[in-house]
Amino acid sequence: MLRTLSIALAAWAASFIAPLSAATSPTLDDITPAVGAGTYKQITSVIVARGDRVVYERYFDTAGADALRNTRSATKTVTGMLVGAAVDRGLLRAESPVLPFFKDRLPVANPDPRKERITVEDFLTMSSLLECDDENEFSRGNEERMYLVEDWVKFTLDLPIKGFPDWQPKPEQSPYGRAWSYCTAAASTLGPLLERATKQSVPAFAQAVLFKPLGIESVKWQYQPLGSAMTGGGLQLRSRDLLKLGQLYLNNGRWQGHQVISEAWVRRSVSPHAHARDDTDYGYLWWLQTFQVNGQNITTYGMYGTGGNKVYVLPVQGVVVVVTTTNFRVAGAGALTDELFTSLIVPALLVP
Repeated sequence: MLRTLSIALAAWAASFIAPLSAATSPTLDDITPAVGAGTYKQITSVIVARGDRVVYERYFDTAGADALRNTRSATKTVTGMLVGAAVDRGLLRAESPVLPFFKDRLPVANPDPRKERITVEDFLTMSSLLECDDENEFSRGNEERMYLVEDWVKFTLDLPIKGFPDWQPKPEQSPYGRAWSYCTAAASTLGPLLERATKQSVPAFAQAVLFKPLGIESVKWQYQPLGSAMTGGGLQLRSRDLLKLGQLYLNNGRWQGHQVISEAWVRRSVSPHAHARDDTDYGYLWWLQTFQVNGQNITTYGMYGTGGNKVYVLPVQGVVVVVTTTNFRVAGAGALTDELFTSLIVPALLVP
């Protein structure tokens, strides 16, 4: 009798303990109340997809799924995709020097033979020798100075060669042999360069080789003062379409059985070419970052933009995460999105 009662009491206690234990395991549903409470400021959408299947999708503003999201510098990664499409078609080479595309901008200010050796790849990897650093307000190439003039290409090509004092590593002393600095002017110059290589406007080329194959129909570009599309930032896409771009690279450039971007270009793009900061390398306008989550190294490559707008691709887990925000004036917005990613999203994905 006592043994039977003991077993019954144990079963009764377990009925309370088991749900409590399950409740402590993180789930993707935990994202909704945390974002809704404003923990991560103005998050506008979060999408998580494992393979081709969306496992979480929420919109936290009134605009909803059809809204065009201005993800700022995430545009740069799309620019890298378009350069790849041009390379795949034999219209351009990553090793192509930049100056011959702009003979109408010659002569350049601050002439130097090393300018003639600056290549498309140097612009893709943020590692040209031009003195251009958006993270340094004193840099002559800071993007805020570029926005004050009409001809952004001439602004870029006229920049002086940067100097390397003793306390800074020279390119040959840097990881991968490249000295990295974040330069929107270089990425913006790739737009007019693409126009000359492809004989099409950037929007027309993008529509033909990237957006139409992926079924992306709603697109809004920003434009430079002289009329070329702005390839350094400001492209607006739906969150679901940002997801498609991440999935395209997760699938080695294939989309619904069609090779949209060559596998070779995808591999080159997400391989490290320069060292950006701790735990972060840089590919062809892709951020290559390793996160520590619950004692595990989570390898990612991502599209990043001001305000903490990010598309993370997790190749080992086969996952793509999209986070859009309007945190444009929030200090540390990128770190805030990373906190959402590492504290809620990834732990939920790691639960067996």
